Amino acid sequence: MRELRDLYQEVILDHNRRPRNFGALADANRQAEGYNPLCGDRIQVFLHVEGDQVQGISFEGTGCAISQASASLMTEALKGKSVADAHALFASFHDLVTRGSDDPDRLGKLAVLAGVREFPIRVKCATLAWHTLEAALAKRDQPVSTE
Repeated sequence: MRELRDLYQEVILDHNRRPRNFGALADANRQAEGYNPLCGDRIQVFLHVEGDQVQGISFEGTGCAISQASASLMTEALKGKSVADAHALFASFHDLVTRGSDDPDRLGKLAVLAGVREFPIRVKCATLAWHTLEAALAKRDQPVSTE
């Protein structure tokens, strides 16, 4: 079990140090901003949606390792998925970090954030990018807040 936790921690630190899909998306046709006032995490999610497909996704922001790693992992998991799949993955991820999941392996690399549920204050860090994604998909203009 200790080896698995160490591996998970290393994946989180890697995505924090070298976030994937970081930066503004030049051809974004949807975007949203998110803010966690409790710890100061800020994120902006950029999407390029064609029809029902997430053709491109990226993010910019600052924050703790968990929020940055979660955003990075999210962008990897969602690129090329349908909007319906994006909503379903949001629901599955939210369940994973709040209630636990019967089958965390079906979430692939996102399962590395399962341990966040043991630290309720950190759940908001892990889900900020995801709530911001939902706002971008819905074309909401107001920034997302975790409060």
